[in-house]
Amino acid sequence: MRELLLPRGALKLLLLVLTLHSAFSEVFFEERFEDGWKSRWVLSDWKRSEGKAGTFKYTAGKWSGDPDDKGIQTYNDAKHFAISAKIPEFSNKNRTLVVQYSIKLEQDIECGGGYIKLLSGYVNQKKFGDDTPYSLMFGPDICGSQTKKLHVILSYQGQNYPIKKDLQCETDKLTHFYTFVLRPDATYSVLVDNRERDSGSMYTDWDILPPRKIKDVNAKKPKDWDDREYIDDPNDTKPEGYDSVPAEIPDPKANEPDDWDDEEDGIWKPPKIPNPAYKGPWKRKRIKNPNYKGKWKTPWIDNPEFEDDPDLYVLKPIKYVGIEVWQVKAGSVFDNILICDDPLYAKQVVEEVFTNREAEKEAFEEAEKERRAREEEEARRAREEGEKRKRERDHRYGVKKRHRRDEL
Repeated sequence: MRELLLPRGALKLLLLVLTLHSAFSEVFFEERFEDGWKSRWVLSDWKRSEGKAGTFKYTAGKWSGDPDDKGIQTYNDAKHFAISAKIPEFSNKNRTLVVQYSIKLEQDIECGGGYIKLLSGYVNQKKFGDDTPYSLMFGPDICGSQTKKLHVILSYQGQNYPIKKDLQCETDKLTHFYTFVLRPDATYSVLVDNRERDSGSMYTDWDILPPRKIKDVNAKKPKDWDDREYIDDPNDTKPEGYDSVPAEIPDPKANEPDDWDDEEDGIWKPPKIPNPAYKGPWKRKRIKNPNYKGKWKTPWIDNPEFEDDPDLYVLKPIKYVGIEVWQVKAGSVFDNILICDDPLYAKQVVEEVFTNREAEKEAFEEAEKERRAREEEEARRAREEGEKRKRERDHRYGVKKRHRRDEL
């Protein structure tokens, strides 16, 4: 493959564009869980006095594309997990908001969440829990085989509003990136592993504001509205003699039975059969209606209850990011948390981490192979132990039976 050489002027322009793009974009918070991460995160004591609080383990997990790329993993089954980090306060007013993170569900989670939250105002991080108000909740929630939901819940004037769409999350045991992009025009995109899963507008996909348009319940179809797509051809005429063709005719192949007696049985008549020349009742041909106006639909009108809010997309100033979930089976690895205003940079982060994607798949397949081997070995040992106990029971029973026989 020939190397693509850019003219010196074009190369300078490209570098200038990249520099300007970087200069005008901002990263509000980025956590790769490298050295010093513990100083930024506070583990909550919520539910700890009840013995229901779980902890987090610093690990790359059981299988990883890069063993040195570690995150924090939920630890202890059937527990509540809550941890948060304070970030420099910022507002998404007049700017794009990008929230992204990765999660690897190594466990058979059975039932539990894997989402993150953005928090506003003052938060006592040691008491951070599910009753702590949040501005955004985003990420997967799985329960059994039916619930595989991808939450996008926004807070508006103190009330939480879930997205109306049924978004589905990933359920395998590999690392997946979840990205939420919210723009100043109140449009949004949800991406999974850099691929758009859905998009739309806050005006239509959340029941936050009344709809801009509503159907006019007082509207009625005009009397002259013709919604017949096809009509009878008024110029079509019935062929002469059409009605004289009978529906049935005597069967020309029928013969009078040899034992038929006209005096006893009456005059023999051949049975009737459908007339192949009969075409049924005559109907005019159908033609397209030249006056067809289409199916009448109730018209939409401006909703008198709609009052626009140009700041609909603006969240309360963000001060914290947190993980607060409950899981039946622990083992989810959270990593690569990013909050910024640049979807391109978020995309590059995913591409960077996924350079080790194939290595992670190979590590997972090897771990699965070892797990199956262990299970087969455990099953073999259980069978052997069962057979051994059966032989011992049979032996004891035989000895007792012989002993009773000797006594007799």
